[in-house]
Amino acid sequence: MAYMAGLTVGSLAIGILSDCYGRKRALLTSTVLYIVSNVSLTFVTNFWVFTTLRFFSGISVGGLISTAYVMDLELVGPDMRMLAGMVYMLFWGFGVLLLAGAAYFIRDWRYLNLTLALPTVLFLSYHWLVPESTRWLAVRGRRDEAEKILRHAAKINNRKCPDQILILEDKDTSVGRVSLLALRSSPLLMVRCIVICLNWLVVAMEFSGLSLNVSNLGGDVYLNFFLTSLAEIVGFLLCIPLLNRVGRKPVYVVSLLSGGIALVLTIFPILYGSSDLGWVTVLLSLVGKVGSSAAFATIFLYSAEFFPTVIRNSALGVANFCARTGGMIAPYVVDLGQVVSGDVGRVLPMSVFGTCAVVAGLLSLLLPETLNRRLPETIEDTIAFDRSGRMSRNIEMDIVARQPLNGPSEKEENVT
Repeated sequence: MAYMAGLTVGSLAIGILSDCYGRKRALLTSTVLYIVSNVSLTFVTNFWVFTTLRFFSGISVGGLISTAYVMDLELVGPDMRMLAGMVYMLFWGFGVLLLAGAAYFIRDWRYLNLTLALPTVLFLSYHWLVPESTRWLAVRGRRDEAEKILRHAAKINNRKCPDQILILEDKDTSVGRVSLLALRSSPLLMVRCIVICLNWLVVAMEFSGLSLNVSNLGGDVYLNFFLTSLAEIVGFLLCIPLLNRVGRKPVYVVSLLSGGIALVLTIFPILYGSSDLGWVTVLLSLVGKVGSSAAFATIFLYSAEFFPTVIRNSALGVANFCARTGGMIAPYVVDLGQVVSGDVGRVLPMSVFGTCAVVAGLLSLLLPETLNRRLPETIEDTIAFDRSGRMSRNIEMDIVARQPLNGPSEKEENVT
């Protein structure tokens, strides 16, 4: 609980830090905090010291998840945004597989923790290797720094660039610190934000809860964890060919509804089937895991494309706050099987997860599509994003280039 509480605080607090002082500073701060807290807790013997360090470990992970993902998307153009987001999630999935293997061979938790914590020291090299987000710099009015990074990118990739890369239609594009309270300026925007936050809660609850529930299916715990990890990767891989062809919204809605319906259907083999149909329950549970994994990957990308640059990390911090709340609820939903006896108790957790997923999927129909849309920079850009999926040109602030760095095409979608 201390770790999950820290994860919640970190998602929100470091998200705000990132929007105020830069993505790179927030990333490095989270990395240092992670190294110090996780290496230290390996050697402590006092429970309260251990709990405190776990709390700070959670803060660092919450900051790393949101900040790294935002930097990932802001450092690429729209054509590569989906692929960048999915590769990010695939590394998560492969990391979980490595965790399963490491835990199998290293049974002592102290050695396991130290083995996983020490390699993160290498991430301190990001101070020299990773640039600041050019989008964040441009929105903050630091155009010279943004152009310097873009010119370096052009040089590394043997591309020619004009004398002035960034041309801002609005002369005064420097935006001061914007509060999340600015979202109140539009009732429609507020409703959409509430729907997104609710979906984060449900997806995280289902995603975490199914991992816990699979461990109660019997058999080897390491094998069960490995199978759920494979299901996560399958869910992530299914998104790659579909997100740019079908769109973010259809993939998300179908993933959530299909996974939720599969979980609800576990009622039949458990309550009305024989013991020989146990494999059907496991299969439906894994289908639910695939659906929740695809939804989890999609909502990351979807939310990052919906929220404007000036509050993107802060808004994702709030969304992660909701997600961690769902993660804290998940174990109690799983324990419903112990409160209610018999087959009803066995089916109750998956039924709750499935029902919540179906409701959240239906509510997400209220959200707009974000495919082939430039990332909004300001609150006004997001408000102007109407139901048809187009941003109003009369109030949109574009950061465009006189000549794109990635080729001769004049299409605005290819310009960072």
